[in-house]
Amino acid sequence: MSNQAALIEAARGGSATAFADLVRDYRDGLLRFLLTRASSYADAEDALQDTLINAYRYLHSYDSRWRFSTWLYRIAINNVSRMRPVDTVELGDLRDEKSDPLAHCIAASDRENLWRYASRTLSDEVYAAMWLRYVEDMSVNDIAAVLERSVSWTKINLMRGRQALSEGLGNNATDDKSTAYG
Repeated sequence: MSNQAALIEAARGGSATAFADLVRDYRDGLLRFLLTRASSYADAEDALQDTLINAYRYLHSYDSRWRFSTWLYRIAINNVSRMRPVDTVELGDLRDEKSDPLAHCIAASDRENLWRYASRTLSDEVYAAMWLRYVEDMSVNDIAAVLERSVSWTKINLMRGRQALSEGLGNNATDDKSTAYG
């Protein structure tokens, strides 16, 4: 039995410590993802807290045929979608308590600008698929499960998302089809 499977079983048995160990590696990634879908940092934190509470509460319903991360992200999407609609996220809302927010934004400005442009250009589902693929490094199968879409839909919309971004940014360098299905 893998360490993750052992932690899941212990958490199912009521161990809060095992559950904390289980989700520790996913917290930062979930928060980053929720920041792209929530109206503010506070809303993203609330959605993260709700996600972890729901995951603990409903751990008995987790099906080990799926990756644990896929299950967590599906819960996160459900929680953030119940919140108020996403407005423009201001840089001040993206504060990072571990480092200087301005230095963080300057260091990642090209990437931030790309994701800002993507959030304005792509539909919410296509944006989520792109984020899960290229930031969270999820497989196409896992993305399809998280978004409750087919693998074909996921592949096609990842390709369309890349094309839309490429056209909008005036750059044809993202036409590499090898990343479409990776």
